[in-house]
Amino acid sequence: MTTTENSGLPHERRRSCFPSLLLGILLGVLAFAVFTREAKTGVLNRLAAIVTGRSLAIDTSLPTVVNKIQRLQRLETVSYSLDKIVEGNRQSKVLPDFLVGDKLLLVVHGEAIAGIDLSQLKTSDVRIHGRDIQVHLPTSQIFVTSLDNAKTRVYSRITGLLVPEDPNLESEVRAEAQQQIQQAALDDGILKAASKNASAAVTTMLLGLGFEHVTVN
Repeated sequence: MTTTENSGLPHERRRSCFPSLLLGILLGVLAFAVFTREAKTGVLNRLAAIVTGRSLAIDTSLPTVVNKIQRLQRLETVSYSLDKIVEGNRQSKVLPDFLVGDKLLLVVHGEAIAGIDLSQLKTSDVRIHGRDIQVHLPTSQIFVTSLDNAKTRVYSRITGLLVPEDPNLESEVRAEAQQQIQQAALDDGILKAASKNASAAVTTMLLGLGFEHVTVN
């Protein structure tokens, strides 16, 4: 009687462990499938290639590569900030300033943003030879120059005894300030820096696509 009862225990244990074993196998297969599907670049891709015997195939045809670069569109690569004081005034050729003059000093904080408009890239600007690629980028440009209104203020204003304040003077000084900030950015080489940074960004992207030798200028 005792022998008969004990002989049934291992069978019951095997039967109770079977669902857990099956679940573990299914989870393992699912995890492996997700890994091989998502391992698209870098070390994970190489590991997946070893395990599955396959490698990542990336479309590096000329039209596709040109399209990928163009999709970066207005690539902003440099931001140039400047604080300065800009002066504007109204003067008379006959009467002195203390009678008819209008002088304004404006403390401004401005910014110029430069980069490259990659939507202008042409197919003829890209050459592909196997895993080597050469790209000639469009000319860099200043996209926008603006004043930070929160940090821009009138420092002083002196108006003659015989005239009211000119309502247009401050807006004219602001416009002049923008021009000066843009010129200062140009003098400091913002366009050269924008081209250099854009070249680095595009180079990184192309290396990520699988190219081995990348020349961007």
